[in-house]
Amino acid sequence: MIAYGFSEYGGPETEYFLDTPIADPGPGQLLVAVHAAGVNPADWKVRAGNRKDTVRTPLPAVLGREVAGTVVQIGPHVDGFSVGDHVFGATASGHGGYAQYTVLNAANAAHKPESVPFTSAATLAVAAGTAYDALDQLGLHKKDTLLVLGAGGGVGSSALQLAHADGIAAIGVASSTKREWVESMRAKFVESGDSFSDEILVVVPEGVDGIFDLVGGDTLRAAAKLAKPGAPIISVADPTLAGSLGGTSVVRDRTAVAFTRLAELVASGVLCPRIDHVFPLEQAGTALALVEDGHVAGKVVLEVG
Repeated sequence: MIAYGFSEYGGPETEYFLDTPIADPGPGQLLVAVHAAGVNPADWKVRAGNRKDTVRTPLPAVLGREVAGTVVQIGPHVDGFSVGDHVFGATASGHGGYAQYTVLNAANAAHKPESVPFTSAATLAVAAGTAYDALDQLGLHKKDTLLVLGAGGGVGSSALQLAHADGIAAIGVASSTKREWVESMRAKFVESGDSFSDEILVVVPEGVDGIFDLVGGDTLRAAAKLAKPGAPIISVADPTLAGSLGGTSVVRDRTAVAFTRLAELVASGVLCPRIDHVFPLEQAGTALALVEDGHVAGKVVLEVG
């Protein structure tokens, strides 16, 4: 099969197309013909060697962590799935999504509703899933106020939508170019920059009930001062700093139950993944470069087959 990956840790020059055998699914696994694959910042960070889990990745490695497709083979000890099922989920360890076929653990896969396109389903496991888990972990209630730092991207925008659905008032900090996008999700927009915390204090002088951080650094430090005493702080971008501020990282729940719930939210219109760019697998390098550039508001997806 054709896949796209990298041969060593480093920059984009290490990426290339591979002609690799189609894997057999092991116990508890599904072999899936990929129809769409999400492209995420985590992908280039893995290639660059910036993530802890890269030490367990044998090289060459196929890129990509989330897909949607059709089950073509089922490994031993799998219940609830059949050949021909349309599914989505997180790729199994040692397998990538930028490929014609990949392997999912059945425990980390869910059935795709027919009303949800493959391209949308392929964006749920990483960005929307992270936001879903963070909101669950924050434990906020109706009429509480949530501050989202870096609200204009795939994770942040999902958090804004999920917060609104739960009756939580959201404040989204993002660049000026993303104002319309943030406000379209019924969140209060605050432009990022040195004075963002002053503007937030005008809106909520008593402080916020929770913070979800996708930026880190000085932005997180400034935001932490806006939190009410005991308010939870969760950071994807800078968990170490969050810990020093009394916060924590996101604990991911990549289970079929969580993914099924996400799909239901999309099917009902509560959650609407924004997809800005769809590329064929043959342009995987271009797609990843666009994400690595860091200026994409919505998701980037590869269409396969």
